Amino acid sequence: MYIMTFVAAVPDANKQAYLDHSIQAAEIFKEYGATRIVECWGDFILPGEVTSFPMAVAAKEGETVVTGWQEWPDKATAHACMAKMQTDPRFEAMGEMPFDGKRMIFGGFETLLDV
Repeated sequence: MYIMTFVAAVPDANKQAYLDHSIQAAEIFKEYGATRIVECWGDFILPGEVTSFPMAVAAKEGETVVTGWQEWPDKATAHACMAKMQTDPRFEAMGEMPFDGKRMIFGGFETLLDV
C-alpha cells in the first residue's frame, strides 16, 4: 500500500464546495486505481508554539484545517495518476480549488506499519 496525503486550510464558508470538489476528484482517483479516499474536516486542531497543523498551512481566521489521504496499491499507480491528472480534462473542468492550494502541503508515503 502507498499513501498520498495532504493538509490544507479551507475557508469555513467553502465547506460544501470543498466536499463537492473532493467527491468529483475521488471518482477520478478511484478510476485511476486508488483503493480508498478519505477526507477529514478539522475538529480538534490546537494552535502550537513551534509547529502545528494551522501553522503548517498558514491557516487564517475563518478557515478550518483539513486533511485526507488516498490509498493506492503501490507507488507506481499513485504517481501514474498524478501524471494523468495533468492532462485529464475532468480535473480542469472542476475549476479552481475551494481553498488556497499554495498553502497546501502534500506528499507520498510508503507503508511502515498497518495493523
